[in-house]
Order: sequence, then C-alpha cells, then structure tokens
Amino acid sequence: MMLGKLCQQSPASWEELMPRSGAVRPDGRRAASEYLQQLLLKPGGYRQAWERYATRERRGTINQLAVAEVLARYLWSAPRTPGDSIVTPHQLKDTVSRALTGRLLSRAALALFIDAFGFSEHEAGRLWRLWNGSATIGVMSGTHAVPVSAEQDVDAALGPRRHQTLSLHDHIWVGSDGRIDRARTMQVIEAMEPGVDRIPFVCDTNVLTLEVGQGCKELTGEVRRIGADVFATEILLARTLNMGETLTLEYWLSYRRPGDPADPAECEYRRAVMRKVDNFDMRIEFHSQKLPAQVWWAHWDGIEGQVLEREALTLDTQHSAHRYLRSLEKTVAGFHWQWDVGS
Repeated sequence: MMLGKLCQQSPASWEELMPRSGAVRPDGRRAASEYLQQLLLKPGGYRQAWERYATRERRGTINQLAVAEVLARYLWSAPRTPGDSIVTPHQLKDTVSRALTGRLLSRAALALFIDAFGFSEHEAGRLWRLWNGSATIGVMSGTHAVPVSAEQDVDAALGPRRHQTLSLHDHIWVGSDGRIDRARTMQVIEAMEPGVDRIPFVCDTNVLTLEVGQGCKELTGEVRRIGADVFATEILLARTLNMGETLTLEYWLSYRRPGDPADPAECEYRRAVMRKVDNFDMRIEFHSQKLPAQVWWAHWDGIEGQVLEREALTLDTQHSAHRYLRSLEKTVAGFHWQWDVGS
C-alpha cells in the first residue's frame, strides 16, 4: 500500500470540461462548493484577491463580503446584463453565501467565480466536473499535513490487501509560484484473489482533490478518516479482476500547501511505500519561470524523520529530474529542492 504525501475559459469550451463518464452523484454541487472554498482558502493569488478587500480576517475563514467585492468589480469591467455595471458587493453577498455553503451554487454563479478569480483551466475543469456530479473526482477533506498511520493501523481500517503493485509512475508539476500544483500517477496492479473490483486510496491532508481516469470507473464518494488527519476513499475499477489479472490505472492529484515556499516541507515530494513495489519511477517537472538552485533524490527516516541520504541531480532540458528504482519497500523516498543556494 502506498500513501500519497501527499482560467479563464471561453463559454464555448465549457463542454470540453464536463464529465467524461456516465457516473453521476447527487451531491455534485455541494462537492463543487467544497472545492471552491478550498481554492479561495489556499495561499496564493485567489486568496490574495479577496483578502485585499477584507476589513476583518479570521484564520481559516473566507470573508464573504470581500469575495463579493471581487465578483462585483469583475462585473463592473465585464457586465453580463445591464444592471451588472452598477451592482454592489452587498447585493452579491447572498449569492456568495449560498455558493460557499453549498446551499445553492448555480451554473451562472460558478461561471462568475471562475471568470472573476481567473481559475486555471485544470481548476475550472475540476469545478465543472464536480458541479455536474462526476463520480470520477472527489475533494479530500482536511487542513494540514500530519503523520501517516502505521501499516497495521491502515490494514485494520481498510482490511487485508487484495492486490499488489507491479509498476508505479509519479509525474509531479511544480508551478510558477513554487508550490506543487498537481501530480499524475500511472499504476499497474495485479489481483491477489478473485473478485477484485476496487482498491483503497490513502493520503494525508496535503491532497486536495483526487480524480481518476484510465482503468478506473469512479470513486465511491465516501471519504473516511482512518487516523489523525489521514483520509481514505476507494477507487472502483473499470472491470472486476480475477486472481492474476492486471489493470493499468491513471489518476491525478491536486494539492493544498500552507503557503510558505521557504519552508523545507513545501520543497519536497515524497512517496511512502509500506509493501514492496516493483518498477518505481518518479519524475518532477518545474515551471520554466521558477527553477530551483539545487535538486536531490533522497531517502527519509520515515514520514516525520530527517533525510538519511541524498544525491544531487541536474535538471534536463525540460526542467525535470527523474529517478527509476527496480523495487521499493518499507521506505520513504522522493525529491527535495531549494530555491536559493545556501538556503
């Protein structure tokens, strides 16, 4: 079992961002509301956009009137109806409240949030898929990174393992703001008994969303707390496997970070592996406008421990570093970096 240590878009192109499968869940708009909240709370440009209008701030709380100010100012510059050019933030406060509490997030309101805050194409796509009830994406609840449960605790919560991993590939992207933006995982599994129709997914609370693709049918929709701020859900497979059968899975993760790129904890990406994984491959790619001064491949003394050993790496012409291991077992390994020499 592995633990993840874990736009502006023209109206004509919204259809490209709609769900790609027939799986629909009834609480999609509430899930979209939860993700919208997390985007506005996550340190960075979106949060700064509304914080500049907030007269009072409470940690971990969105100032709804300040958000309404952002929406109003956008409508003043790009009115959609004759009345938009004179709309006031107070007139939009109820719209913001309903949207962020999940009571009512209409199509028009979601489109306004996306345009006013300039959410990226990836983020806008997730919002629309959630809003439309896609069961292939879920918001992982939580607030901060924490220690991961021991193997026996996870086994007790999830039951005995029914599959093994034959190969695992992680591709991580670091954005122009220096924060980990997203990761794509390709995983080949083999059933260890008949009737395997799902696998567990476990993460800490750095993970914001999980979206599944190839080889996956949908998420179960249930996110469970199985430890101190450690969460789990299940990925339903595209087909049921008999013993010895294999399947290739693809899924994407997006992340929340506390907001301090100088913090060493935000300058690393680790994979914790409890049981043996063969053919492990990890690649990290940095934005061309934000390149690190140094990058290392490292092994840590557990999730909470210090670096045990590390090896300096050189970025290639695609601003990426790569490491392949024939096998990995009961260890924590990955990349860490620093932005300035001597920092």
